[in-house]
Amino acid sequence: MPTHDDSRARGVWTVVVAGGSGARFGGPKQFAVVGARRVLDWSIEAARASSEGVVVVLPADRAEAEGGVAGGATRSESVRCGLRHVPAGAEVICVHDAARPFASVHLFGAVIDAVRAGADAAVPALPVADTIKQVGPDGRVVRTPDRASLVAVQTPQAFRADVLRRAHEGSPEGTDDAALVEAAGGSVATVPGERINRKLTEPEDLEWARATAGAEV
Repeated sequence: MPTHDDSRARGVWTVVVAGGSGARFGGPKQFAVVGARRVLDWSIEAARASSEGVVVVLPADRAEAEGGVAGGATRSESVRCGLRHVPAGAEVICVHDAARPFASVHLFGAVIDAVRAGADAAVPALPVADTIKQVGPDGRVVRTPDRASLVAVQTPQAFRADVLRRAHEGSPEGTDDAALVEAAGGSVATVPGERINRKLTEPEDLEWARATAGAEV
C-alpha cells in the first residue's frame, strides 16, 4: 500500500483526469473494476500518496456523486477544469490520466523531483521499440525518424505550477500537457518510465490489467 511522504508531497497537487467517455473502450473505463478497486481508485491512491491534495476530474453526470469536479469536452478542457480547483499556493502540479492505474509512487516522485531540480516540466519516457513512420494525408510514408531519438511518454507528468497555468492560457489543445508547455517555450525533462504503467485503451487492456492486479502489483 502506498504511503504518504509529507516532506516530498508538501506543495504538490495532482489533477487526476477521468472525464472521458471511453469511446474506443466501449464505455467509461475509469469505472471498470480491476482487482477489488475501480481503475479510477488505483490512480487516486497513488496520487494521494504523492501529493498534498488531489483534484479528480470526472464526467459531469458523476462528478457530484464522486466528490470530484466536472470535466470538459476535451482532455485539455478537463485539465483546466481541474486547475481551477488547485490552490494558488501550489508549487508543483502533477497531471495523471486515470486510465493508467499502475503508475507507482516512485514514478510520481521522480517527475516531482525533476521539477524541483529546475525543469519546467517532467514526463516519464520509454524507448520506442518499433520503427516509426511518418505518413502523409494519402497514407504514403513521408519519412522514417531515427528511433534512437524517439520516446513514448506517460503520465504522471509534473509541472511548475505557474508554468502549467500559463501554458493553458488561451485554452489551447494538446494530446498532453507537456506539449502545451513545449509550445510555450518551456523545458521538459524526461525520467525513466515504467512498462507496467500502461494506458487502458482497448477492452483487451482491461483483461491485462485484471491479470496484473491478480499478480499483486
